[in-house]
Amino acid sequence: MQESLRLTQEQKLVQRLSPMQVRYVRMLEMNSLEMDEAVRRELDDNQALAIDDSVTERQQTEDGRDFTESSEELQRKDYADDDDIPYYRLNTNNYSSDSSGYDYIQPDNSETLYDNLCRQIDERDISEDVAQTAKYIIGNLDSNGWLQRDLMLIIDDLAFQHGIEVPEDIARQALKEVRSLEPVGIGAKDLRDCLMLQLNALPATPNNYLARLIIADHFDEFSLKHFDRIRSLLKLDADTFQKALDTVLNLNPKPGASIGNSQTDNRSQQIIADFIIDIDDDDIRITLNNNIPDLHIEESFENAVARMEANARKRQEQGREFILSRYNDARDFIDALKLRQETLFAVISAIVKIQKEYFLTEDEHNLRPMALKDVAAITGYDISVISRSTANKYISTPWGILPLRFFFSEGVGEGDDEASAREIQAAIKQIIENEDKRRPLSDDLICRKLNEKGYDIRRRTVAKYRDRLGIPVARLRRSSQ
Repeated sequence: MQESLRLTQEQKLVQRLSPMQVRYVRMLEMNSLEMDEAVRRELDDNQALAIDDSVTERQQTEDGRDFTESSEELQRKDYADDDDIPYYRLNTNNYSSDSSGYDYIQPDNSETLYDNLCRQIDERDISEDVAQTAKYIIGNLDSNGWLQRDLMLIIDDLAFQHGIEVPEDIARQALKEVRSLEPVGIGAKDLRDCLMLQLNALPATPNNYLARLIIADHFDEFSLKHFDRIRSLLKLDADTFQKALDTVLNLNPKPGASIGNSQTDNRSQQIIADFIIDIDDDDIRITLNNNIPDLHIEESFENAVARMEANARKRQEQGREFILSRYNDARDFIDALKLRQETLFAVISAIVKIQKEYFLTEDEHNLRPMALKDVAAITGYDISVISRSTANKYISTPWGILPLRFFFSEGVGEGDDEASAREIQAAIKQIIENEDKRRPLSDDLICRKLNEKGYDIRRRTVAKYRDRLGIPVARLRRSSQ
């Protein structure tokens, strides 16, 4: 069969994003810290991008002259004369932004869990082999101070990864040393083992013996809070059993968690809000919380591009491609950044508009059912834009910092009786907080109470929302007191 060439024409609809649109989408997904870093990085990388200092307002005195007093001079004027100025203000080198001196700032040298336990090992009179193995075991502890890896696997790691052959008896001796460190409970393999280590370290009294018996022989019943069953099996009166139970409940299930929580660690875990809400009576003010400066195209690049456009028919200027590339990148970055800020402000304004009653009252019962489509309907943006704008972002309110996704919840019920999931969760939490802990309410009873309050809800929905709140079932909430 003879082959032939054939020319065909097809129509295809393809959607392509421009480089500026791609940048805009990526910027929407960034939180305030990431955006600040992106702007700083772009300023470093692109010579055509510059900070617009012209928008900075100059401070002036009442007579119209420029304000030139330094913060040091302002601080000194708080005192009647120089004799009243404290010694530290006269001698410190960097107490104001105008000072050029530098004082050494003491770094945070808080001891970590690993450092603390290794120091205890170094203080012990044990062989070098045992000490080194003990330190390797310490490195395998989790943040709670538990060792959830099998000892034989640790021995294999030392052999294959570090080329160190450790006999099993040396490893077991090292583990014994770790399990005897302070705080008591370090090196436990699970919760039961952790509690037993602490109970075994207590003085030998009848009460402590009963506490050890509860954990050693009845841990399953203890973990399920079947206290009446344990008391019946041990044949104890209520008073005696309660004292033994209190001893167990006062133990520390996470002995390692109290070590190594330095201020530096706490700072790194802090959340920076992307939006700030200020409320004055019925007035709600919204602020984008970032340190992004006003940007513009650097003047020399502006002039160079203008000159190129004026001399377009003449000989190409040297470096034309580099200049245009940097210029276009800077222009696209500024446009994308401006569009991002406008989008975020529109989205947060729509959220505040929908949830205005909540912001004015701080009452979760006033949270309205809200989905991405509701915000999209007000702003006119696509749902994907709303999703990116609200992901991993937080809002600072007078009563705390909340994730933006906190305000999104499905509705339960229909028409005027529709309630948000947050509202129902708040109602469930309130009912459980007020229940009799000796006879906690089942999901069925909670469902009935909610129905009496006008919430059209079923038992399985109660169970789902209770799980979301991290509240255990009635049996596990039971207390003997």
